[in-house]
Amino acid sequence: MAEPTSGRGGGRATSSARAATAAQSDLELSLVVTSLMKGPVYRDQHEKVWRHLLGLRARVSDYVAVLGLQVIVDDAEGYAFLRSRPDDDGGEAVPRLIARRALSFPVSLLLALLRKRLAEFDTDNADTRLVLARDDLVEMMRMFLPTGRNEARLVDEIDTHLGKVVDLGFLRKLPGSDETYEVRRILKAFVDAQWLSGFDEGLARYARSLTGSTEEDA
Repeated sequence: MAEPTSGRGGGRATSSARAATAAQSDLELSLVVTSLMKGPVYRDQHEKVWRHLLGLRARVSDYVAVLGLQVIVDDAEGYAFLRSRPDDDGGEAVPRLIARRALSFPVSLLLALLRKRLAEFDTDNADTRLVLARDDLVEMMRMFLPTGRNEARLVDEIDTHLGKVVDLGFLRKLPGSDETYEVRRILKAFVDAQWLSGFDEGLARYARSLTGSTEEDA
């Protein structure tokens, strides 16, 4: 007759399983945090990282908080990113890991124009992807830039501004095309609706200032 087996072996197996599960979870946490440190994570581009992020959201939040950061996750729009936590009134300041970027006026203008276009698109369309041709983007910018310059040079400058916005993650070139861009919906988190409400008035003032400058130059 077989002797009864000890429970020690089963206990060791259970402990090993727990250790393996914990190690796997740590690897997934590392993958998520590392990906977020590199830039925004998108549901449609980073499916594996997005899945881990949703399962580890609380741990990710606690982990990056130690670094003075907070994770912003928009489930509806399908993106996540890190931003510096607001400065507290008291206590020792935590050095910034994510520096504030000073943007040139044309780049800021382009971001504002894209945000306005996205708001209009959301009002009139059920689709979630706003895709614009390069020519459309050039025309959007052209009317707000000083006239009288060489056309080729003006277009080259606008292409440079487009490249900067692509680097910032607010525009994405569609695969297989250098002439078509998708406006990334994460832009909504950086240019909010309250700011956008005064956008038309600000652009009108700027357009009047350009007209006045042109008339004076003439």
